[in-house]
Amino acid sequence: MKTNVDLQSYNSFGFHTVAKYFVEINELQELEALIHSKEFKNEQHLILSGGNNVLFQDDVFDGLVVYINTKGIEVLREEGNEVVVRTQAGEDWPEFVKFCVGKGWYGVENLAHIPGKVGAAPVQNIGAYGMELMDSFLQCEAIELATGNMRVFTKEECQFGYRSSIFKNELKWQYVITSVDFLLHKQAVLKLEYGNIKAYLSEHNIKSPTLQQLHDAICDIRDAKLPDPKTIGNAGSFFKNPIIEAALFKALQKEYPNIPHYPDAEGMVKVPAGWLIEQAGWKGWREAYVGVYEKQALVLVHYGGGKGKDIVLLAQRIQQSVEAKFGIQITPEVNFV
Repeated sequence: MKTNVDLQSYNSFGFHTVAKYFVEINELQELEALIHSKEFKNEQHLILSGGNNVLFQDDVFDGLVVYINTKGIEVLREEGNEVVVRTQAGEDWPEFVKFCVGKGWYGVENLAHIPGKVGAAPVQNIGAYGMELMDSFLQCEAIELATGNMRVFTKEECQFGYRSSIFKNELKWQYVITSVDFLLHKQAVLKLEYGNIKAYLSEHNIKSPTLQQLHDAICDIRDAKLPDPKTIGNAGSFFKNPIIEAALFKALQKEYPNIPHYPDAEGMVKVPAGWLIEQAGWKGWREAYVGVYEKQALVLVHYGGGKGKDIVLLAQRIQQSVEAKFGIQITPEVNFV
């Protein structure tokens, strides 16, 4: 266990936040032992995965940061068209997707190039280009932090929603996911409906893409519109896409005929938050150390030298601006610490 550790390299915004205590977990047994230690019991603690969806608001975290770095991928079952794969929580998500695509396993390809660790993916129910983690999720194992007891969560028990799960709501900060089981397929129909994918394939004259070609296309698309955290501090998409009543959408559509939208459950409509933010005039905005990315208004960026509170204040200003212009409340995807 280390003391006074700078977390700059452990959060994709690149903020200098110092943890009072810090421990890296490379084996499950280390986590089990830590949970019963006096430091864990006496200090507030934060389970940190890839740090790609975390915003540290203060210069100091007065407690214990637990960095999950466990590794391992194994096939549990292979039968007919199905493959069940267990992946340890510390595995890098983009590398896991590459691994599956390389094996010819379908089910996570549209989630390529999303930064983070496997253990954090179910918490957020990550999604992109018409696919969500829950689509291939089978179950996960998690340790209860108060007792050290291991529990298996089925898909139903995880209560997945749009960028949400039971781990972000009812059981927030109560469990740490240690492994995730995925149900993948050797043959499946690729999801190509998303506009950006269609445009890319058309531009590159790819009429019937392979699994590998789709993976590579999505990586290129993301690289073209999202900044590399190693170059510019960011957490990817900062806000969720709001889901609004059909009546409100129709009213907005009269004023903005080209407003992009996607049908959602029970007559609701999903509107891209990035479009709303851009229309409110924020795209490319910068003030001192922070700003809004010039190629994608959904991404808030840290250019260096700033503090977490600078991003918090910027996010609040954007929220107020969007609500004033459209009557729509947008909420962060990012976890504030």
